[in-house]
Amino acid sequence: MHLGYCGARFHGWQIQPHDNSVQQTIEEALATILRHSAPIVGAGRTDAGVNARHMVAHFDIDASDAYCEDPQMLVGKLNALVGKDIVIYRIERVADDAHARFDAKSRTYRYYALEEKSPFFHQLAWKASRGLDYEAMNRAAAMLLDTDDFTSFAKLHSDAKTNICRVTHAQWHRCDEPGVWYFEITADRFLRNMVRAVVGTLVEVGRGKLDIDGFAEVIRKADRCSAGTSMPAHALYLWNVEY
Repeated sequence: MHLGYCGARFHGWQIQPHDNSVQQTIEEALATILRHSAPIVGAGRTDAGVNARHMVAHFDIDASDAYCEDPQMLVGKLNALVGKDIVIYRIERVADDAHARFDAKSRTYRYYALEEKSPFFHQLAWKASRGLDYEAMNRAAAMLLDTDDFTSFAKLHSDAKTNICRVTHAQWHRCDEPGVWYFEITADRFLRNMVRAVVGTLVEVGRGKLDIDGFAEVIRKADRCSAGTSMPAHALYLWNVEY
């Protein structure tokens, strides 16, 4: 299942005991259509308020089910039930052992920043201060490609077994729209809160509060307390998943 969502109304991707989630919403819609439960597994877990342009999930149904023969039949029915903040793009049949999370080779996130006040995009991007040094931020971001241990950018007391990640792209880009920038980062895996912590630390560089050597020291310390603040969730997007 290939899908996207606006995260503002959800308490993240993963099912929560007392809060609405993207996973729960889709599973409830699937159960209504199939008349039996069909748990879904996503390519990752986005936090509360984080958006996804392209999330991938898998689920199992019986081979004799008509929807198994033509999974696209589910798309329109699901879109009618999941609400306006979720879209199902397409559903396709895959191998029985295919896994949305473990088979993914890379994931790409984008974090959007606005230099100008906008009545149209303020709920979808972070309002950045003017004069950020994006060249310096990119020099710092380039260090991430040679970094293995991302402990400094990992949420404390998480259940991650390792903080090792392999980043293959990390760069700020200017959009065609005046005053709009985005930070794009691709890696084989991401830690909880990692992208928002990386962006927060890069913004410290852009503001001149942290130099390039200081950014390198943050990485070296492997200490979340040495890094910058976690940026607001509403401007972060899971942009793509590659298999």
